[in-house]
Amino acid sequence: MLKLWIFFYIIFTFLAASLILITIAFSLLNLKIFIANSIRNPKYPPVVGTVYGKLFYFNTLHDYLADIARKHHTFRLLAPNQSELYTTDVTNIEYILKTNFDNYTKGQHNKDIIQDVFGYGIFAVDGVKWKQQRKLSSVEFSTRVLRDFSCAVFRTKAAKVARIVSHFAMVNEVFDIHNLLMRSGLDSIFKVGFGVDLDCLEGSTEEGNSFIDAFDDANALTYRRYIDPLWKIKRFLNIGREASLKKKIKLINDFVLKLISRRREQLQTQKHHNHKEDILSRFLVESEKNPDMDDRYLMDIILNFILAGKDANANTLSWFFYMLCKNPAIQDKIVSEIEEHIGYQLGKGDNVEDFVERISDEVLEKMHYLHAALSETLRLYPGVPVDGRVAESDDILPDGYELKKGDGVYYISYAMGRMSYIWGDDAEDFKPERWLNDNGIFQPESPFKFVAFHAGPRICLGRDFSYRQMKIMSIALLRFFRFILFDETKKVNYRTMFTLHIDGGLHLVAFPRAII
Repeated sequence: MLKLWIFFYIIFTFLAASLILITIAFSLLNLKIFIANSIRNPKYPPVVGTVYGKLFYFNTLHDYLADIARKHHTFRLLAPNQSELYTTDVTNIEYILKTNFDNYTKGQHNKDIIQDVFGYGIFAVDGVKWKQQRKLSSVEFSTRVLRDFSCAVFRTKAAKVARIVSHFAMVNEVFDIHNLLMRSGLDSIFKVGFGVDLDCLEGSTEEGNSFIDAFDDANALTYRRYIDPLWKIKRFLNIGREASLKKKIKLINDFVLKLISRRREQLQTQKHHNHKEDILSRFLVESEKNPDMDDRYLMDIILNFILAGKDANANTLSWFFYMLCKNPAIQDKIVSEIEEHIGYQLGKGDNVEDFVERISDEVLEKMHYLHAALSETLRLYPGVPVDGRVAESDDILPDGYELKKGDGVYYISYAMGRMSYIWGDDAEDFKPERWLNDNGIFQPESPFKFVAFHAGPRICLGRDFSYRQMKIMSIALLRFFRFILFDETKKVNYRTMFTLHIDGGLHLVAFPRAII
């Protein structure tokens, strides 16, 4: 009995000592945070908490930041060695992304967090590497060959998705359109990016399906590092979420490196062909002139393309169909526009493959209402809900607030779309008409007000490709089906990560407009 008492006493003493040490460490951390920053100095933005407080609101983080932004257009969250400034002020955003571009970089803190997954790809670097990739990507995206090739891929995948939805519609079965669009997006970016048919849509590639899950999980796990002060220790010890992340990264890297190696071998046997359509092939040709572009560097470049091509477009389309289900009159208006400009009469039972071939560039240019509806979706549900830079030197923002060298400045795209002082009293309403002039022609907004595709020198090179892909998919699906939510009462939420995923999928029911 005495031995048992001694054992419990030792355990209790150990736990008490551990709790005391954790309390002391937490107190010292908070002391460092609040001593190192000018909390009440009116020269700096108002303080609303610490970066670690985001943990308590993590699952609704973007709405939490939006609520604060309604009171303070620019505010601070404190960290041990710097402040994080968050802003929805359009003049501030133009200043950091364009006017004083050279003073604002990714910053070492952000690079430390994201480079395990995104390496030295275009979204994770500054300086020479960024300029090199930006220049090469700009040339590639401007080629007619890549545009025609990508459109052909987009039409093929749209027809395939329509066939799959047709099956669900015929048997009146509920389906997850988010999952379907994510798999289609990955198939598309792998075909355009790698020249490889992954066939995730058909579910025939177990390796490809594992890649999707690993990529999404790695995205979410990496984002959590922003609210975990111990992530580097966990990574060193290979424990907890960091151990899981390490496994995901290995799976991702092995998969992509294998594809690069396979594509390099294919190109060696096809040297007499000058017609290289996919992005990887064109980068591989460039790598022959540049020894620094080894397979691992190419992997980083391509993984960044996958993040943009799969996540951003599939997520936007998912939110788009969610908005159309919530606003059926808008769904009907888009269908009327499709009928007007493509010329097929609804209900005639047209072949889907023949129909998508009619979705030409000329047709896409005329689809002003569809373009407006997609832009309105991006306004409220931007692909990247929060993004930002780090100050390389002390500075003063246009709104008068100062910041110190090393401070992060984050623009909150998700919150901006909900600010009445930017978009008017109906800012939170889904209203495609706000993008159209009196003649029904689409009118773009300033990229610093509508930052879904970034702005300034780093504005997204794939913006037109993104709209083209989303329009083709939307036209193909809306031409043949009417969509409703399976459960109107269920609240649709996002999964907090770098991109705005729908958490748990989007379950719809489709009704045929025609037999395909």
